[in-house]
Parts: sequence; C-alpha cells; structure tokens
Amino acid sequence: MFLRRFLVAAMLIAAMLVAALDAALAGAATPQAVVVRPSGPEVPANLLRISIEFTAPVEGPVLGRIGLRHTDGRVIEAPFLQQELWSPDSRVLTILMHPGRVKTGLNAREQLGPILVAGEKVVLTLDGQPVKQWNVGPEDRNGPVASAWKLSPVRPDSREPLVVALDGPIDGRDADYLAVVDMENHLVDGQASLKDGERTWAFTPATPWRTAPYRLMVRGTLEDSSGNRLNGHFETSIGNPAAPASDESIPFTVGRSNRRCLARVVVPALGDLDHSDLLRPGLTFRRLVHVEEAIHQAVLQCDPTRPPALQVTY
Repeated sequence: MFLRRFLVAAMLIAAMLVAALDAALAGAATPQAVVVRPSGPEVPANLLRISIEFTAPVEGPVLGRIGLRHTDGRVIEAPFLQQELWSPDSRVLTILMHPGRVKTGLNAREQLGPILVAGEKVVLTLDGQPVKQWNVGPEDRNGPVASAWKLSPVRPDSREPLVVALDGPIDGRDADYLAVVDMENHLVDGQASLKDGERTWAFTPATPWRTAPYRLMVRGTLEDSSGNRLNGHFETSIGNPAAPASDESIPFTVGRSNRRCLARVVVPALGDLDHSDLLRPGLTFRRLVHVEEAIHQAVLQCDPTRPPALQVTY
C-alpha cells in the first residue's frame, strides 16, 4: 500500500514538472514585443502608422492580438486597417490606423469619429497586456522640412557620430532614408539609427571622417508617423494634388574651425599678433600685407576646403 501511494505521488509530481517545463518553454519561444514606434511619449491625433519590433520572427497573424484603449479601460473600436505589413525578417510589424478615420472629410470619420483625440491618453496592448502608452497631441499636417534640421560638427580623423536634430519625429522605419555621401558622390558606409522618439538621426561612419566636404542625402519619400511626406502633406485634394517626391541634400564640411585657427597668427618679422592687433589703425600697408598672407596660410592649413573666415582690407 505504501509503495503504491509513493508511486502515485511520484507520477503526479513528474506530471506537474513536465507541465511547468512545457509552459516555460512555450513562453520562452513566444516572441515578445521589445520596441514600439512611435517611441516618444506623445503622438499626433492623426497618427497613421505604428510599428512593433519583436525579439524573434513571428509566425501566424498578430493583428487580432493587438488592441487600443483609453487609460481608463475603455476600448477604442476598430482602430486598425485589417492588413499586416511585415519586414523581410518577420520581426517588425507595421500596422495602419484606419485611413478613413484619420483623413478628414471621409464617411468613416464622419460616422465613427476620429480614432484619437488631442488631450487623451491611450494604451497599445498585445494579448491584453500594455506595451506602450501615449499622450495624444494636436494633429500634424506638415511633413518634415530638411532645411530646418541641425547637423552637429564632427572631428576629422575620428568616428564621431554625425547627429542630426530633426524638426520633428519621422517614421520609425525611415532611418535608412537618410545617407551620407562624400565629395565624389560615393556612399559613406556606416550605421544609422533613430533616437529621442525619432526626433534625432545619428550616423557613425565605418571609417574615420576626412577633412573634406560631404552631403547628407534625404530621400523624397521620407515621411513622419502621420504619413506627411518630406516637404508635403498626407491630406491632399483633387484641386491641390501632392507634388512628386523630390530628394534633398544638405552640404556639410568636416574640419577644424577657422575661428580657432585664427585666434593667434604669427607674422614674420612683426611678432605675435592677435585679433585686437589686426584692428589697430597704426598698422602700415606693409604690415597689412604680411597679416593678410599669414591669415590666408593659417586658414589653408586649418581646412583647405574653406575660404578664409577673416578678410583684411586696406
């Protein structure tokens, strides 16, 4: 009798261990959401795209497992277009908010209302669990403007990242829609990424920067998360159609600052002069000639691709 009870107990324990192991293996094998874009704390009320990056390739449909609700628990009905857009490696899913409820003047928006409203807080869920929360801001009707971007300086002979402060968040999938080319129009190899809620683009070259001019190339089909194209708008009309996409380039030069090179100039036979000396009215014509030549040589040594930053007139 004792032996029988012992065997039954052992079998029950073994079954429980097997079940626990199976559950653990199943959980480990299920890809988890690691990044949701837009990754910033706020989205515009006319948000069009959301992308979810998983830890591993995903098999089978996912859209039915994704939901959108208010922070008080109220479910937002039918927010998504019933289409899954997957990356080639099946790790990044892009879903579209229903365009008929995003774009103004369409029947779906008039009947069901907009999906998001400025001032609200919403939560994206996967299998009922929250994966991202956003504050909803005003609608964004204008596309990115490359002329408003700010490029950081980088040191020659270094692999410092070029950091571009954008004029607003861009689509999280569009990091490779920007690229750097050299003066021979050759693509510069390196690693590009988006950060700060897709408001900043950073590029680290594979080899050190040269003292030379470069260009930041921007693909004309670059968009923000509301579908507004570079220098364009998502919402267009028959009378005001969208202009064809046009690429842009932003020139920049890698090199030391001319101003720093001119902080102190040695003029042969005239001693050591600084900026205040250059402005003294007592300098003779001969001294001015020497000063101008010294400045010119200093600038050429600093960065031969730039003209002198200071011109001496007489």
